[in-house]
Order: sequence, then C-alpha cells, then structure tokens
Amino acid sequence: MQTHFNTHALKYLLGFGLVFFIRLLPFRPPNVEPVLATAMPFAKRFGALGGFLFAFLSIVLFDGVTSGWGIWTLITACTYGVIGAAAYFYFKSRESKARNYVVFSVVATLFYDAVTGLTIGPLLWGQPFMVALVGQIPFTLYHLAGNVAFAAVVSPLLYRWVAANERLARSFPSRTLTSCSR
Repeated sequence: MQTHFNTHALKYLLGFGLVFFIRLLPFRPPNVEPVLATAMPFAKRFGALGGFLFAFLSIVLFDGVTSGWGIWTLITACTYGVIGAAAYFYFKSRESKARNYVVFSVVATLFYDAVTGLTIGPLLWGQPFMVALVGQIPFTLYHLAGNVAFAAVVSPLLYRWVAANERLARSFPSRTLTSCSR
C-alpha cells in the first residue's frame, strides 16, 4: 500500500532565505531583522516544534555562515527557539492578523532582549549590569521598531503566501507496512 506525505521544506527554505537576505543587507539598523516575523506565522502553521526549530536554526545557521558559533549562539538560539514555540500557543486560538502579530512581537522582543542583552555581556565578558542595562535601551528600541514593523506587514503576508500556501508543499510517495506476513 502506498501513501503520501507532505514536506514543507520549500517553505522553510523560503523563510531562511528571507531572514538571511535581510540580515545580510549592508547599512541595516542594528537588530532590525525578520527572525521573529517569520517564526510567528511558521509556528502558527507548523506547531510549537516547527516554530522552535525555525527560530533556533535561523540563529545557528546565520552565525555559522557569518561570525562563527560561540556560547552566545546557544543562548540567543535557545531564547529565540523558546519564543518560536511560545508563538504557537499564542496563535493557536488567534487569527493571522497584523494586530495579533504586533502584540506578540512586543512581548517577545522585550523577553528576548532582557534574556540576551542583560545576561551575555555581564556573564560572559564581565560587563557591569548597569552598563548592559543602559546600553540595551537604544538597542531594544531599534529591535522593537523593526519587529513591530515586520510583524504588522511581513508576518500576515508570510502566513498567507508561504506558511498556509499548500501549493508550496511537496507530496512524496511513502510505503507503509500493512502486514509482516504474506
């Protein structure tokens, strides 16, 4: 007996491509990037694990290609992964609307910047906490502005055109075992 299974690999490749492209733009304001804006619609469509993996791998792959891996990669990737998984639980009972994406992006950005911005410098490089806190304020404002803008415009479009678009899913035949004895 033959069945089919769908793969959404093309959708993930499109998402990773968008994230890489925008993060590699020269003269981009600091921390204005679409990881969260892409992870939210992917989590809504593909579940907590799908949201976690997209966000986590976006950081790991980008660091691997650009700056190399370090303990900061683990911290930022895990933090974004948790946010990606949390997005599923937030969006499972909400529509794919700009307002919902914006609300989640504000909370997620504040969480991400608090966890990463207030821990990495002080814990890894001995930066005084107050220096990290004061330095984090403009960084978080840029991050909020970018994430809110991407959430309002990009996230609903990504959900409609990529995540929920079944024409981008590929179906492959798969054999199933129906009986061990013949």
